Amino acid sequence: MAENTLLEKILGLQDKHQKLQEQLSDPAIISDMKKYIQLNREYKELDPVIAAGNEYQRLVESLDMAKDILANEKDEDLREMAKMEIAELEPKLPEMEESIKILLIPADPEDAKNAILEIRGGAGGDEAAIFAGDLFRMYSKYIESKGWKMEVTDFSEGAAGGYKLIIAKVSGDHVYGTLKYESGVHRVQRVPQTETQGRVQTSAASVAVLPEADEFDIELNEKDIRKDTFCSSGPGGQSVNTTYSAIRLTHIPTGIVVQCQDEKSQLKNYDKALNELRTRIYNMEYQKYLDKISAKRKTMVSTGDRSAKIRTYNYQQSRVTDHRINWSTYNLPVFMDGAIQEVIDQLVIAENAERLKESNL
Repeated sequence: MAENTLLEKILGLQDKHQKLQEQLSDPAIISDMKKYIQLNREYKELDPVIAAGNEYQRLVESLDMAKDILANEKDEDLREMAKMEIAELEPKLPEMEESIKILLIPADPEDAKNAILEIRGGAGGDEAAIFAGDLFRMYSKYIESKGWKMEVTDFSEGAAGGYKLIIAKVSGDHVYGTLKYESGVHRVQRVPQTETQGRVQTSAASVAVLPEADEFDIELNEKDIRKDTFCSSGPGGQSVNTTYSAIRLTHIPTGIVVQCQDEKSQLKNYDKALNELRTRIYNMEYQKYLDKISAKRKTMVSTGDRSAKIRTYNYQQSRVTDHRINWSTYNLPVFMDGAIQEVIDQLVIAENAERLKESNL
């Protein structure tokens, strides 16, 4: 891309950034909370683009000035300083231009949101539930390392350990944009704890990561929701198992059912369940967007097909392989201890390359 064209785009965004700032100070906008949140989100998304653009503009101007000195100045000391500056600045331009091109591609508006993480044991019976538990521990460690917060809202334990199903809300900075690459089927190859003859078995667990909808994304009519209460299950003592604090919500128009039994308070469980219900309804529409881009981006997991096998965990070889980008590591214990950032980084790089092709920048 010619640098003047890139600068034109940056200057155009600077104007938009300034106008958004002015709108956010408008009392009429402030009084419309839905509009205010939308504009504030756009404003914050532009911040890194503007910062990078300002630095790029400064670099281009400095380079032009140094070239002008080299072409027109007679003083040899000044010419030598100009040569040194050109030698320092010119190699930085291509890398900076590539970074700005990626920033100029419109981000998925959901990326900045919190997420609902759902892990289900799949084919493989007890071993699949145990593996689902292993995945939950892996994500828990990763989430802790990121400084995010995780709240379990619902779970069903496996007979031999692990979970048939576990659902959690993950809160923090850019959670969905990071964890969305984990959606899909995770396959494990190992000798199960339940296997007495030492035979390797293949089992699977499915992971779904949904962007959390806020109250301004979806308007729910209370008449469309049926509420049921029941006793919580699992550890927690007498108050958990004998009090009707657990909540099940059914959205009648869509048939979506969610439940929450994490809190002792029925009211808190209701709020959490309502939040998850809103998210699942919102994701019915968001899924259409994922289906649309899935044909273009082969590396995206959050492309609509959550039944696609995305990763294999082979314990005999201590190998983890991500099939979307043909990436492998042979340090499975460390990976299962939450060190998954490297594969996420590689998936981001691969997706950015595909987005650049789409954008023709």
